[in-house]
Amino acid sequence: MKASRHARIKEIIENQAIETQEELAEALRKKGIEVTQATVSRDIKELMLIKIPTGEGRYRYAFPPEQNIIFSQSRLERAFQDSVTAMDQSLNIIVIRTVPGMAQAVAYAVDSTKWPEIIGTVGGDDTIFIVVKPPEAAGSVLARFRALL
Repeated sequence: MKASRHARIKEIIENQAIETQEELAEALRKKGIEVTQATVSRDIKELMLIKIPTGEGRYRYAFPPEQNIIFSQSRLERAFQDSVTAMDQSLNIIVIRTVPGMAQAVAYAVDSTKWPEIIGTVGGDDTIFIVVKPPEAAGSVLARFRALL
């Protein structure tokens, strides 16, 4: 369902000038997809939509150019502060809990850090598994994550 909704959002954003979450929700409803404002807000975060100027002081949602997505320290901090609810570690695996629907977005942000100790992530709905190598580095990686909060 979410993948289908995300595909419709992509179609809408590419073909219409959508300025607000309300406009996006209405456009989805016209395509037969009932959504709440909270769902649209989460979708915008997960899809990493940005606002670009359209002229005359107005802005519209757009997808960032793939090659130019840069996850700065401040963006990673925002992702953690907005979404992470708990963190823990077992051997070389760090488990991060997020608010529902945000694990994949946070996992993507973690992957984008390109920290050499992180082999990879798996993000579900509200849980992320992060594999760290060597196992001794997991504690310091977890400390770096905690510092983001």
